Amino acid sequence: MNLSKSIFTILLFAITLATQAQVSLKGRIVDQNSEEPLLFAQVALFEAGTDNNITHTQSDENGHFQLATEKGNYDVKIFLIGFEDKILDGLDLQSNKDLGEITLVSENQQLNEVVVKSSSIPMRTDVEGIVITPENNLANIGGTLLDLLRNTPSVSVSEDGSISLRGSSATNVLINGRNSSLTKNLDQIPASAIDQVKIINNPNARYDAEAEGGVINIILKKGESMGTHGGAEITYGTRNRFNTGARINHTTAKLNVYAGYNYRNWKGVSNRSVFREIYEDNELLNQNTQSSNKRINHNLNYGADYYFGKNSLSYQGVYFTGDDYDKRTLYSELTDKLSGDPILEYIRKNNESEADDGYDNALIYERTFEDKNREFKVSVNNSYQNQYKTQNIDIYRDASEAIPENLNGRQMALTDEKRYTTVAQADYVHPINDKVKLEMGLKSTFRKFDNDYKFYEFSESENDFVENPDVSNHFLYKDRIQAAYFIYARSSEKFDYTLGTRAEHTHVEGLLYNTNELNKQDYLNLFPSIQTLYKLDDKNSFKFTYSRRIDRPTAWRLNPFPDITDSLSVRRGNPDLEPEMIDSFEIGHMVNFENSSLTTNMFYRHTNGVLDYITVIEDGISYMQPENLNSGEAYGIEFIGIADITEWWNVNGSVSAYYSKVDGSNIGEEFVSDGFMLVSKITTSFKLPYGLNLQLVGDYESPEVEAQGRDYARYSVDATLLKNFFEEKGSLSMSVRDIFNTSNFGGYNRSNQFYQEFRNNWESRILLISARYNF
Repeated sequence: MNLSKSIFTILLFAITLATQAQVSLKGRIVDQNSEEPLLFAQVALFEAGTDNNITHTQSDENGHFQLATEKGNYDVKIFLIGFEDKILDGLDLQSNKDLGEITLVSENQQLNEVVVKSSSIPMRTDVEGIVITPENNLANIGGTLLDLLRNTPSVSVSEDGSISLRGSSATNVLINGRNSSLTKNLDQIPASAIDQVKIINNPNARYDAEAEGGVINIILKKGESMGTHGGAEITYGTRNRFNTGARINHTTAKLNVYAGYNYRNWKGVSNRSVFREIYEDNELLNQNTQSSNKRINHNLNYGADYYFGKNSLSYQGVYFTGDDYDKRTLYSELTDKLSGDPILEYIRKNNESEADDGYDNALIYERTFEDKNREFKVSVNNSYQNQYKTQNIDIYRDASEAIPENLNGRQMALTDEKRYTTVAQADYVHPINDKVKLEMGLKSTFRKFDNDYKFYEFSESENDFVENPDVSNHFLYKDRIQAAYFIYARSSEKFDYTLGTRAEHTHVEGLLYNTNELNKQDYLNLFPSIQTLYKLDDKNSFKFTYSRRIDRPTAWRLNPFPDITDSLSVRRGNPDLEPEMIDSFEIGHMVNFENSSLTTNMFYRHTNGVLDYITVIEDGISYMQPENLNSGEAYGIEFIGIADITEWWNVNGSVSAYYSKVDGSNIGEEFVSDGFMLVSKITTSFKLPYGLNLQLVGDYESPEVEAQGRDYARYSVDATLLKNFFEEKGSLSMSVRDIFNTSNFGGYNRSNQFYQEFRNNWESRILLISARYNF
């Protein structure tokens, strides 16, 4: 017993000494301007005069922090994204200490200084455009990047996944600010992997001049908070749709390592109908395509940041692989309008499988300086995507039923498509004084698109498939863009402005192996830009922006070889296309109230050499091909509003109204079209009893002007109900997308030769159940 007491006494004495050797440091971190507490501010304790990190923590929802360490002399560093770092040197910590209230100063971002935002709403606007935080939008749970963009103001997503900004389908999509081959298929990127999306309608000279509509920058998650954090989610929906993913990051004062994985198994069905009347031939065509598809994706993003002194070295990587299975049955009937007699009848069954894989790797070096406004950054990235597609096609000519005895033709097609993108870039920001800074940079972009298409027909005499060289097609596209830019920026208490110029030299080569036809283009362009911001008072600011831009024809548009998937409706490219040149102007007003904000933008865009698809009839067959039209113009007004109406109800959304005109009189007078369009997206969220959250998302797009007709109006409503658990670390949600099953696509084309109408109905009403947990 005495021995036990002695041991207990010794242990108690040791614990007491250890406890006495430990001291605590605490404080509260707030915003210097608003005096509001700052959540997730990082507090790191270093051995005085060194980079040796001893311990770290972060502030809670009230701005408080506390950490324990041994007695000694320390440097304290406090940092939070969007605020200037604060360093407390030479803190002699010999006893428990309370630093009291510590204020952080918001970084001076010059033209981005006036920002309208709401902490409870996943959207904010600034002088450049809109910033979306998708994780706070319930409608994005279990979805992909395309689903996210469908819920984004100013953005329209077509049936084939192409993106439009303010009516322009020419957009420059970036991943982490970089060009990447992975942006070809945005449905492969899960919404859960995305940290932010920035929509820049009128970008300055810092950005590539490419794209009429502007820039969409996708920022992937990488982890910023000190310590180890992560999360996982799982989604299950109607038609056995399944999506799951997980992510983790570990961050210290010197190193941040992160990774995320997503698996997606998605299914769908659709029906497409086409009606066409050819006036001169008195022919009527009715087509109906029934489709079902399944897509399986694996997506992995990963990387690391290493901080040493005033330097940081980062690696960012993305890898994906997937398989796509598609079954389409096309029923075609061509009849004589006058007699009603059938002219042609056939069925085409296409069983298609596609294997995709790709990667994106980037190495980034950044150097910081004593002056926070001085920056230097160098990056190199390389991306690759490969699609290998196999099509097995059965033809039933002069038949109305796809039964074995009616089978009289078999075809097979193999497509091997590879895309390569390599980019090297250097950017430098140099402040002259507190009011003036210079920005400059160099960029080299190399892209290659290699599409090898093999077409085979079954030969009864040889009892095997034989290649048809008149249909097989091998097309190689390469471009090289060398760019340099310079920006002069000046700020003052009331007025900020930047003046910039970007020079881009473009070299393009398109080689059609079938004919050994080589098409080259070589041109140099200058692209000026202006951004101004006038701050009338604490609530109101006005902006004016201008940029000159370019839209280069894509590889698919330049490839002259026809796509005869449907022998009565053929699609082909045009190797003689030239780039569009665009002048874009915008005037805006931003007003920020206590619980709401409103941004109003008026814009005008003039385009020379508009790239648009037109349809012509030759020998009863319609050919759709791109052409350079004379010009196009669009002008309109856009309202973006954010409001916390009550503590339990908030609303955000946008309404864009604009007039568009396309002048294709150089092709023919029938290719002149104009019209008024309206696009609206509204999101409203409610905090309900029992900790439930309800979100409704509605969107409407009026008919859209095309060179030969219109696309029909589209509208839909989504609803999501969410319940949080475990102190909001976990959640369970139920979503219904397109409640009224109205999100379908259609339109018509008209010329002196024909009238054509099409409608595409897919299974857009989907029920999804999702669960997620963060730690």
